[in-house]
Amino acid sequence: MAERVQGLGGIFVRCRDREGLAAWYRDMLGIPMDPAWFGHTFPWAEQAGASTASTVFSLFAEDTTYFGAQTNQAMINFRVRDLDAMLAQLRAAGASVDERVEASEYGKFGWVTDPEGNRVELWEPPV
Repeated sequence: MAERVQGLGGIFVRCRDREGLAAWYRDMLGIPMDPAWFGHTFPWAEQAGASTASTVFSLFAEDTTYFGAQTNQAMINFRVRDLDAMLAQLRAAGASVDERVEASEYGKFGWVTDPEGNRVELWEPPV
């Protein structure tokens, strides 16, 4: 196995009341939730003196299809070094890999479904 997850990219939660739940996380846990996208980015340094990276926490609408099955209440996003190599490696191992890959200014995204039906997002940050 050559490719490995590099870190946690984000945690995404499906909810009925994004505004109310964002207020709860803000008021109860002190997370400064951005009202434009109902989330917060936690910056961190990979190593002392290195460039910063981040982990995202975000709330999604109850009817989102982004998590796959409606029964999936959350989705974890893992950072990877080489998304194409990771997806090829997963396919070769027989994993259920979504054929779609998305690229944007935020990087490249791909998805795999674990054996229990949970959709996992894989993210290669932009260079």
